[in-house]
Amino acid sequence: MANSHQQVLPFNAQAGQKQSQVIVVMVPLPAQGHLNQLLQLSRLILSYSIPVHFVGTTTHNRQAKLRVNFWDVLFMSSIHFHDFEIPPFACPPPNPNAKNKFPSHLIPAFNSAASHLREPVSVLLRSLSRKARRVVVIHDSLMASVVQEVALISNANSYVFHSVSAFTIALFQWERKGMHSIQENEAIPKEIPSLEGCFTDEFLALIASEYQYHKFNSGCVYNTCRLIEGAFMELIEKQQQETMDKRTKKYWALGPFNPVTKSSETDQGSTGKHFCLEWLDKQARNSVIYVSFGTTTAMNDEQIKNLAIGLKQSNQKFIWVLREADKGDVFNGENEREAELPKGYENSVDGMGLVVRDWVPQLEILAHEATGGFMSHCGWNSCMESITMGVPIAAWPMHSDQPRNAVLITELLKIGVLVKEWARRDEIVTANMVEHSVKKLMASDEGDGMRKRAAELCEAVRRSMVEGGASRMEIDSFIAHISS
Repeated sequence: MANSHQQVLPFNAQAGQKQSQVIVVMVPLPAQGHLNQLLQLSRLILSYSIPVHFVGTTTHNRQAKLRVNFWDVLFMSSIHFHDFEIPPFACPPPNPNAKNKFPSHLIPAFNSAASHLREPVSVLLRSLSRKARRVVVIHDSLMASVVQEVALISNANSYVFHSVSAFTIALFQWERKGMHSIQENEAIPKEIPSLEGCFTDEFLALIASEYQYHKFNSGCVYNTCRLIEGAFMELIEKQQQETMDKRTKKYWALGPFNPVTKSSETDQGSTGKHFCLEWLDKQARNSVIYVSFGTTTAMNDEQIKNLAIGLKQSNQKFIWVLREADKGDVFNGENEREAELPKGYENSVDGMGLVVRDWVPQLEILAHEATGGFMSHCGWNSCMESITMGVPIAAWPMHSDQPRNAVLITELLKIGVLVKEWARRDEIVTANMVEHSVKKLMASDEGDGMRKRAAELCEAVRRSMVEGGASRMEIDSFIAHISS
């Protein structure tokens, strides 16, 4: 079985000497799924002996470092973190009863970071530009205003990082052009979930504000690979060629960013193996469904109750991460809500299920041989982690790009089952619906087929990452491009 990028990428001393003249600066959006992806990409770029600088607020850099797992500790210590202090910002709690599930409570953190990081980042870029032959900035699509200084630095280039799937971006670009029917492209399913209910007006305004600065970039980077989304990368490239903007731009599928196998040198920290993994060690292969809805999902009490009952009724083993959604500052413990389960629930599922209320090492759980399914909100980070670990998905999208990612997983890749259609997003997912989807994924011939396809896709992705493989060649090409 192929190893991760971390283990297969060579160190060439002569090439490293040349590449040391290039510095890469990462500028993520301060939300967990975004922080994590650019931190993982930092690891890949470091594998080529290129210095990486990771920029953020003190709070959000601390968050990113605390939550990363599955790493050789050497890589973390090699990243240059720049912790910039910003004024206090509002940290309202998530609203589990909101009709629109988009985490609008995080927008103050986004706005504050964007407005207060521009000046210190500009100073940093100017300073680095005097020390290196080239400064390469990879910034979140929603942090473009922070790095606008790049346009004024002769030896600096910027690349937009899209944290969502190529499938989602391809559809978004098509619709933005007013092309509401794309069924002539055979790669696109006939039924595409609408964007209604995916975002709030405030967030759409933020997107519009930041996208005006994309004109300064030299290309786009995606956490995907062409083996998974080649047709959609090609569609994005074709759409760009048809626009009035004739500047040469490159589109890079550099994923998967996350390690795909566990290094024997992975740092377990001072506390050793997580208790979830110890529990999984005692379970049969492919017997456990991992249930987690990411860091931005807030469920109301009725929905939590139905999910709890449905998991119990399924008679399938499970690990359920029952955490409240992140606030803008995850270290601000004020007004924390603890979700209530039916009385005596945890005792009633003892031996069958594990309810966890703290942060867990998701990648390691997905990599464990006992994990046979993943009930997920279908955030793209979670999708890529599940694909690369060969775990099929029970798709339950909540907001943003998730409804369309669910289509990619269930209809195109055929490695998942849909828990609830997006058109029924305002309805409670009943206990019976949960039970049905879990049994379908974990205890049916159809679910076994999804697991088989997921394992085959996982192995194909891993093979593509070894020398001569398509994914390996793409990141090699990107490194050569920014180093030339």
